[in-house]
Amino acid sequence: MEYRRLGRTGLDVSAIGLGTEYLNGQTRQAVVSVVHEAINRGVNYLDLVFSLPEYLGNLGAALRGHRERVFLTAHLGSTVKDGQYCKTRSAKRSERCFLDLLARLGTDRVDVLFLHNCNSQKDYQQVIRPGGPLDLARRFRQEGKARFIGLSGHTISTATQAVESGQIDVLMFPIHVAGNAVPGKKDLLQACAAHDVGLVAMKPFAGGKLLSKDRTVRVAGYQTGGEALNLKKSSPITPVQCLSYVLAQAGVSTTVPGCKNLGEMAAALAYWETPEEERDFSALLADFEQYVAGDCVYCNHCLPCPSAIDVGQTVRLLEMARQRLTAELRAAYDALPARASDCIECGACTERCPFGVDVIPKLKLAIELFES
Repeated sequence: MEYRRLGRTGLDVSAIGLGTEYLNGQTRQAVVSVVHEAINRGVNYLDLVFSLPEYLGNLGAALRGHRERVFLTAHLGSTVKDGQYCKTRSAKRSERCFLDLLARLGTDRVDVLFLHNCNSQKDYQQVIRPGGPLDLARRFRQEGKARFIGLSGHTISTATQAVESGQIDVLMFPIHVAGNAVPGKKDLLQACAAHDVGLVAMKPFAGGKLLSKDRTVRVAGYQTGGEALNLKKSSPITPVQCLSYVLAQAGVSTTVPGCKNLGEMAAALAYWETPEEERDFSALLADFEQYVAGDCVYCNHCLPCPSAIDVGQTVRLLEMARQRLTAELRAAYDALPARASDCIECGACTERCPFGVDVIPKLKLAIELFES
């Protein structure tokens, strides 16, 4: 397992976490087995999206004796009505459900408390209004019931506004290969880096659409973070390819694939044992026409480099550091097998790049930023 810093929270979270949405409705034995397998494999970030009693009871049983090994999240505004999930902006109802969540999980706190599923501008204003969910989350933080405040949403404009407001520590947003070229997505990721907001990538499989056997799939707007897309797949897509794309994106701290059984958990964690060639996602971007010519997607098709430069990682660190150069980014650059200054400007990387990236000027920028 690889661990990454969750923005300014300082938490070191597993790069692959566990989304628990699809554990809802499973037996207690199934929930316990999936959670324990995840923890034993190094997963330490669990996203708990519902306030449903049976769901929480099963997760509470799974976490018994393991609470201090994981970082837990909850979603303020994810409530229950007539036994079903219900989204609300009522502070009173949200408070009641959150306190019930803590009791059923057998814990006194969560590590990240998300303002749940905030999308439209009107919705955002309801969340931040005086006496609303944001104020409630702040009170829970003061009381020690939540360590950090996050926001989950599916709209680039609203998510960017929240990140730039300085009021949230973590953003949870859909990131997957089919939405690579959604307008504004790259700016949002760069805003997270600039404000040191931890970035949690949800829906890495686009709600399962990317893994379906259908050759033509429709990915809804809430799953892309932008407009709905009709996509044609020329070949099957693997969970590893999807996760490889997500984890390559600048600023992503962790991703939370939803796993309803041990087989799906194993398929996600197989990423760490999969050879590089099987992680390759570049053909998917071309297949979906989901790229902007000249933008690096960190796929490293430009390699091999005669100077052994890891071009994809170098450019990834550069794009994050241009927003906010931290000691962590500088240390990551220093740990690379070769520096940008080792480039002999042979031009082979630019010739090989399938996305039209002019690599050498980017390496020169990396030299100025990291080595001057």
